[in-house]
Amino acid sequence: MRRRSFLATAAASLAMPSIGRGEAATTLRMVPFANVSVIDPSRDTSLTRNHAFMVYDTLYGWNDHLEPEPQMAAGHAVEDDGKQVTITLRDGLRFHDREQVRAIDAVASLRRWMARNPYGQYLATITDDLSPVDDKSLRFRLSKPFPLIIQGFGAIDWPCVVMPERIARTDPAKLIEDATGSGPFKFKKDEYNSGSRIVYERNPLYTPRGSGIARLTAGPKVVHFDRVELHIIADPATAAAALQTGEVDWFEQVPADLLELLGRKRGLRVEPIGPYDVYAVFRLNHLQPPFNSKSMRQALLPAIDQADFMRAVMGNVPESWRGDAGIFPFESPMFSTTGLEPLRGPRSVETARARLRQAGYSGQKVRLIGPADVPELTQLGRVGADLFARLGLDLDYVESDMGTIVQRRNNRGPVTQGGWSLSSSAPAAFGFMDPAVHQFIRGNGEAGLYGWPRVPRLEELRTGWFEAPDLTQRRVIAAEMQQVAIDEVTYIPLGSHRSYTALNGELRDRVPGLPIYWNIRRG
Repeated sequence: MRRRSFLATAAASLAMPSIGRGEAATTLRMVPFANVSVIDPSRDTSLTRNHAFMVYDTLYGWNDHLEPEPQMAAGHAVEDDGKQVTITLRDGLRFHDREQVRAIDAVASLRRWMARNPYGQYLATITDDLSPVDDKSLRFRLSKPFPLIIQGFGAIDWPCVVMPERIARTDPAKLIEDATGSGPFKFKKDEYNSGSRIVYERNPLYTPRGSGIARLTAGPKVVHFDRVELHIIADPATAAAALQTGEVDWFEQVPADLLELLGRKRGLRVEPIGPYDVYAVFRLNHLQPPFNSKSMRQALLPAIDQADFMRAVMGNVPESWRGDAGIFPFESPMFSTTGLEPLRGPRSVETARARLRQAGYSGQKVRLIGPADVPELTQLGRVGADLFARLGLDLDYVESDMGTIVQRRNNRGPVTQGGWSLSSSAPAAFGFMDPAVHQFIRGNGEAGLYGWPRVPRLEELRTGWFEAPDLTQRRVIAAEMQQVAIDEVTYIPLGSHRSYTALNGELRDRVPGLPIYWNIRRG
């Protein structure tokens, strides 16, 4: 039996999850692609990011051209040849606890954001002073001009959210548990059941921006649902069945095997979740053997055929993927083909096996970790497991739920102590768009993202990119960064593909790009 036919039968026959139907008109029920296990907005998962945009607001948002627009900010002024930047807050901003949002809250939030966000980390190095001017305005005094400062405040990954000062003063290394924000929704902690259901309710105190168009995270955030319920359904066939019977309204990430089935169903709509591709990767652990060896990392590249990974993810939807991805997305002004030769041309398992032997591989344990509850990442992991076994690696392939993978990949120890060697991931394009946001090409070692490559040259180039006077020079620097990142194998690109979502046909005005819960309505 063809897999698609089997899943169609399973979707119709499997028992439905226990999901109530009450107040359907004012409740939006959605199946996210995985569980939200961390609610601290400074953490590095797309699930946490999506949560953050619901319960917090940001000083600036990015529109669908990835340009910053004022959100909580009424505007800003740049003076002293770019070394003084003053931001004014708009009127009507209140936290969920009814307290007014003040500049001192924004200052404390910015300091916490600057400890983790890529733009913010650079900004911190050139900030001589950041302080409130009064309740409605705050001021940066910089040691040098930073033309990209406002762009950074709109960043989507590690967003620049504003929280009450009392919470923002929490050590950035510690997780916050109080989700008090000023965003369009409130997190219902009393109904939070990790791995089962996450609930949000409309914030009646929220005042949307008064002008503009809702595009990505910018523009007026007008809420039409009193309640949003995220139902964690790990099995895609069960989630598809729930959508077909009306138990849920929205299935965030539809596997390729179910696209045709749901696309034929009257009353449903299947569409790309946004205009940007998803970029699949293998991240390597640079701290532990065998991939603490550069030559060992490089030895894998001749065997990597991006088309194999993309076919496994997207199946019979060939127009939805590309097998020639590099470091920067095709959608980015930083895109180039510089340094991509090791990823292109004839692919050869034999060549890779020989290079592994030459690099000194002698049977060291290699652990690949991947989620079993995110279909596209599951496929990446399984194709990788097959490939690495054919390369002669002593492979231990471990699947678990996404929440566990997120926690496990922070283990810096050796495989014998629960560590890992490779991990699959698939960020959206706007997480790779330029050297500021692209965490997988940082070279700052254990201060950086899991995998922890230490490549001083990448950090030097990144600083030069921030300080470049124009787009032309930034492109030149980005091309060299790509060449260095490929040579050092900070990660392995596995191709790009569209991500598809499925909704009840009654839903309209969805903002493309992310799972965004404002603007969307019934009717």
